[in-house]
Amino acid sequence: MRVGVLGSPTGWYMRDLQRAAQALPAHRATSIDSLSFAKLSVWSQQTQTPHANSWTQSTDESTKPESTKLSDYDAVLVRTMPLGSIEQIVFRMNALHVAQSAGVQVLNPPRCLEIAIDKWLTLDIARQSGIETPRTICCQTREDALLAFEMLGRDCIVKPIFGGEGRGIVRVTDADMAWRVFSTLEQLQSVIYIQEFLESQGYDLRLLVVGDELFCVRRENHGDWRSNVARGGQAVPHEPTFEQISIAFRACKAIQGWMIGVDILPTKDGRNVLLEVNAVPGWRATAAALNVDMAQLVLNRLHDRF
Repeated sequence: MRVGVLGSPTGWYMRDLQRAAQALPAHRATSIDSLSFAKLSVWSQQTQTPHANSWTQSTDESTKPESTKLSDYDAVLVRTMPLGSIEQIVFRMNALHVAQSAGVQVLNPPRCLEIAIDKWLTLDIARQSGIETPRTICCQTREDALLAFEMLGRDCIVKPIFGGEGRGIVRVTDADMAWRVFSTLEQLQSVIYIQEFLESQGYDLRLLVVGDELFCVRRENHGDWRSNVARGGQAVPHEPTFEQISIAFRACKAIQGWMIGVDILPTKDGRNVLLEVNAVPGWRATAAALNVDMAQLVLNRLHDRF
């Protein structure tokens, strides 16, 4: 099996996938190629093939860059969503759509990526699927944001609508600070994404769905209300309840995913509330906490698809 990975050529996940591929038995031989989002191109030509083709280039700097047809791969794994202009981001998603329409197994599928990159859209789709989510307001002006601040009891979380690993998230409980934060975001022409602050039981859950399998850890951070491992949180094994498992699989289905990370907050009053869904989920902390070779499991599940 030949797998192309759209991600950092020197990052931990690339190295982990390459390590796992080398350890697979001969009948499941797998090659891992690092591919570049920045070098994606689409060629639309009048040929016998009804679809355009997506091409990219290897990111391995030790070899001469070489154009590669994405349809030559059995699967293309998306392991990063690099920053870019609006034009670049839209084009990159469109290029993945073209590849998918030509028969390439893009994982996660481009529509899943488009949904999950937008926190508000993800939660709205989840809510329409009957999953409980925090009260959330998305707006563009300071005036509307201040109204939301009052509606949420002057205690809210402000997040970037795009982003991850807990970066840029702040809790706002002061009216003057709210005025300052919302004024700044409006001046930056940012979308203002506001959620109610929910009292937790001291942790949240990361449920990693891979196909029809699920792995769960509890994330605790006694020094910060944000429990993200990237912010110093610790992941420990957790046995999820039936309801928590159901939420994870329903969220995965709602955004059309294959491998996704689902963040659930068990609240002090006994509810399980969906916080976020990640379509490019990390597995480093989950693998370590559960003593599971997640990279090898991902590659084995890819083999099972073909």
